[in-house]
Amino acid sequence: MKITFLGHAGFFVEAEGLKFLFDPFLTGNPVAAKRPEEMTADYIFVSHGHGDHLGDTVPIAQKSDATVIGVFELCNFLSRQNVKTHPMHIGGRYNFGKFTVKLTPAWHGSSFGEGPVESLGNPCGFLLTVGGQTLYHTGDTGVFYDMKLIAEIDPVDILLLPIGGNFTMDIKDALKAVELIKPRHVIPMHYNTWPLIAVNAEEFRAKGSSLGAEVHMVNPGETVVL
Repeated sequence: MKITFLGHAGFFVEAEGLKFLFDPFLTGNPVAAKRPEEMTADYIFVSHGHGDHLGDTVPIAQKSDATVIGVFELCNFLSRQNVKTHPMHIGGRYNFGKFTVKLTPAWHGSSFGEGPVESLGNPCGFLLTVGGQTLYHTGDTGVFYDMKLIAEIDPVDILLLPIGGNFTMDIKDALKAVELIKPRHVIPMHYNTWPLIAVNAEEFRAKGSSLGAEVHMVNPGETVVL
């Protein structure tokens, strides 16, 4: 699995000849590694409706003819903008042929707009199983004990985990999430985009590695193959 960190919570994943894009917030992202016009995808995963996650989903999906996967309400919102969607909901699993997807809970919010605000359903995380490996993008969330159950049902190879605090779990709580999930690999996300979520990521790497996971500090624009 080839994973490129796009900055914030955005990732571009290539596996089994398919291109997967997670939370493509590029326009207005001060650490973005790509421009929207550079991105194509077969499938786009959107964890919730906040602008720093929904981001450039619509133009990328329209250009690529990509299918967006997310919760039912978010997909309804995107369908009204002529975007192909596959609506799911928390706990749902679907076999797409070359890969399967399961939606997980995430403790956060999900709305769109700054004037009249539209609720876009529940936030979520994603379990993507492809090429014999399972990747868990937690979305924006605090730590919760059911992460242990999620990983007992679907053992996690690669964990994409927020560490920046304030809006999501911080380093202390993220380390507890690693203990609960027991992944083989961890890539931290949702940190150092703005001063409000600035952290010492090296602290997470050092402490996370002591928990038995291999922690990969991937800068925006960098790629790892796992």
